[in-house]
Amino acid sequence: MSSGRRARRTTKAALVRRTALGTAVGVLAVLGIQAAANGAVFGTEDKAGAGDKPGVYSTEAGNGVSGRGELHKLALTDKGKGEAVLTQRTTEPFGLLGVSWADSDEKIKGTIEARARSIETGEWSDWIELEPLPVGMDGKRPGAGAATEPIWVGASDGAEVRVSDGAAAGTLPGGLQLNMVDPGGAGGEAKENGTLDAEPAAFVADTPPTTPGPASTAPQPKIVTRAEWRADDEVPTPEPPIYLPGGKIKAAFVHHTTSEAYDCSESPAIVRSILRYHVTTGEKWRDIGYNFLVDKCGTIFEGREGGIDQPVQGAHTYGWNSESTSVAVIGDYTSQAASNPALISASRVIAYKLGQYGVNPGGTAQLTAGATQTNYFGDKFEAGKVYSFAATSGHRNGFNTQCPGIMLYPQLPTIRSHATGTVANLKVDSLGGGATPAGGGYETPGPLTVNWSTSTVNGLIHKFEVLVDGQVAGWSWGHIRSAATTVTGYGNHQVAIRATHTSGKTTTSPAVTVTVPGPKTFKPVTPTRLMDTRAGLGVPRAKVGPAGVVTLQVTGANGIPATHVGAVVLNVTATAPTATSFVSVYPNGTPRTSASNLNFTAGKTIPNLVVVPVVNGKVSFYNHAGTVDLIADVTGYYTTETTGSTHVNHGPLRLMDTRAGLGVPKAKVGPDSVVTLPVAGVQGVPEEDVTAVVLNVTATAPTSASFVSVYPSGTARTSASNLNFTAGQTIPNLVVVPVVDGKVSFYNRSGSVDLIADITGYFTSGGEGASHINLGPKRLMDTRSGLGVAKAPVAAGGVVTLPVAGVQGVPAGDKVTAVVLNVTATNPTSASFVSVYPDGTARTSASNLNFTAGQTIPNLVVVPVVNGKVSFYNRAGSVDLIADITGYFTK
Repeated sequence: MSSGRRARRTTKAALVRRTALGTAVGVLAVLGIQAAANGAVFGTEDKAGAGDKPGVYSTEAGNGVSGRGELHKLALTDKGKGEAVLTQRTTEPFGLLGVSWADSDEKIKGTIEARARSIETGEWSDWIELEPLPVGMDGKRPGAGAATEPIWVGASDGAEVRVSDGAAAGTLPGGLQLNMVDPGGAGGEAKENGTLDAEPAAFVADTPPTTPGPASTAPQPKIVTRAEWRADDEVPTPEPPIYLPGGKIKAAFVHHTTSEAYDCSESPAIVRSILRYHVTTGEKWRDIGYNFLVDKCGTIFEGREGGIDQPVQGAHTYGWNSESTSVAVIGDYTSQAASNPALISASRVIAYKLGQYGVNPGGTAQLTAGATQTNYFGDKFEAGKVYSFAATSGHRNGFNTQCPGIMLYPQLPTIRSHATGTVANLKVDSLGGGATPAGGGYETPGPLTVNWSTSTVNGLIHKFEVLVDGQVAGWSWGHIRSAATTVTGYGNHQVAIRATHTSGKTTTSPAVTVTVPGPKTFKPVTPTRLMDTRAGLGVPRAKVGPAGVVTLQVTGANGIPATHVGAVVLNVTATAPTATSFVSVYPNGTPRTSASNLNFTAGKTIPNLVVVPVVNGKVSFYNHAGTVDLIADVTGYYTTETTGSTHVNHGPLRLMDTRAGLGVPKAKVGPDSVVTLPVAGVQGVPEEDVTAVVLNVTATAPTSASFVSVYPSGTARTSASNLNFTAGQTIPNLVVVPVVDGKVSFYNRSGSVDLIADITGYFTSGGEGASHINLGPKRLMDTRSGLGVAKAPVAAGGVVTLPVAGVQGVPAGDKVTAVVLNVTATNPTSASFVSVYPDGTARTSASNLNFTAGQTIPNLVVVPVVNGKVSFYNRAGSVDLIADITGYFTK
């Protein structure tokens, strides 16, 4: 009902206001409004933490609801020439005030201003304007006067008023007086209410209902009843309520009431004060004007008597009361927006009341005008005609006022949205927990975490449900925005989020496609060079710069088909780097994770085997710092078809050591020389159906810079290389090499070098092995941060054990036969080696990483899984270890 245009500063006091009749009037301002802003404590309103602080009203009740209010009146002095004043003076304690006059037919065309003195600080507020209430709001009241809107000023004990009839300088109405309500007073009785007489058509009384109101499409929110806020303390014998003549609520009008500077513990006192003012001043209404009131903390108060579930007619929006209900947000929202709790509660009570009559709070309503008038926007209404309104409207839509305030009015769309029961802008933001982006959707071996968002506030949402193909697969409460679940069954699935509004209505987000890929089989190819930035092969001829990315097409050439490729196996070499850096190889079209594949220092040449998923036929290479040349050689790919080979764990077992003559003659491999190692039928490897072997190959004690190529015996060696090293360097690398005649060959380019080969598994066309599932790359372990294992370097002779089954998308249980990890050793304090092996088994002599003090070196490891864990052993000194998963094998 409040205009929302009360000035908080003297400079605003001269603003011209429009009345309901379209004439310009000044609005009264009240001295001392800032008392509430100063946080005064009332005798009936102990604030949180106030303890036993004495009350400031005329009673000392401290429960916030007891104690009957008092109405104090002071007459204004008519100074003539259209001016009247109440000089600055001390008064009885009060918290709410307004100005009234004797004759409702007389109007003040200028300004009414007042201010109050704070009990707590003794300071006077700025002048505040008051707007006259329209006459006839609660029906025609014979012999009744007129009044301004009431203003809550907080605990005050002084007042001052000035009235000016403006340029008219005419005669002011008689009986001008200041009305001050003490919400906790126990003094004399207020005047009796006026007698109900004839009303305009918009205010026809009805017979009180004898049955409960209609059921609503929305639940009834928690509402503080009149008995609970002690309405009877103010009006012991109220007039009987009246009901909408048609018995149906078609719309709801939103209002604001008073200064925003109040504590929520004061809300019952504010409501009681508004009630006392409405029934004892001006036209002396039959009851409080509003149907419901909401404070800034979201507490809802029952307003006008007659039944929360009934179509009670209020006195709130002149000319439209006979077909509507009202909600007043306690506070002044001229310069400050309403709080979320207030918006939520207002929407809940509007949803409930309109839902009783099948009205959509976000829709429109056809209302019959009960008076001829013009609203705030200049729209003209003629009594008896029908006009279209938003079902949830502001006071200003029906009357010439700024109410519900410049800042609250733009929030009406939010109230409408909340009240309709729609969870707005609900969408799936991302998937994680085992899911990785793939094409236009995601891919997961099963586990996933769904993350979503909505613009609807938590308080209006009961719960969320994760839907997989329309079925509930997980849920969370309304304040949570993620949930974990598992998708089962190979192929595409639709994942969406369904939100349940507190009204019971549901909203479902658009679905995203999640693919559970079938197991992939391996197809080896002749090692072939696909990329060389030094020569412009596959990508432009240029080093990869800092934070630079190059993207390589891998499908559709060099023996790799254009379709059905799930991942490629590449030996990637970094050479001629200008700075310490790392390189990450990841599926093009997906976000890059923190996982790395190669780590190197300036001037070093480092190779590493990479198994990288293929999403759109391409893979990307990211360089962190400096510049570096990159080389990529393909040795095979995983296909979604069943025609490839499956993986069998085997080892780790040492098959070759040129230092001891194991597998080959005891001698270093000389320049431009080849040694050939039998693998089929050796150390438990089958004689037949072996299509490739997985070897960890280590070069040690080289006499010069060189490279080693591992390739199928009986075939021509290509330009592809597997290990690159300098004189004296020891370096390992995982190799997946095709087997053609049961043997593999090792070529050394320069100088001489000892070579060691440990087998960790093989691929077979016999069908008894495990198939590959892409996953990641994702970081599982980092001893530097305590990820996966304890936060500490691995000491000499020390072992750390990493759980892998059931972690980051790897299935739990015994289905996983091996995991593919890129393991990096960093910050070693001495020369050493690291062995990665199945937890629960005896460690063999095989090693996976060899390094010197201060060196950072990576290597790909395919390690069997026996009990859901893998172990990492460090030989000497201490070293930090990092492990990133790129996939696993499963039966």
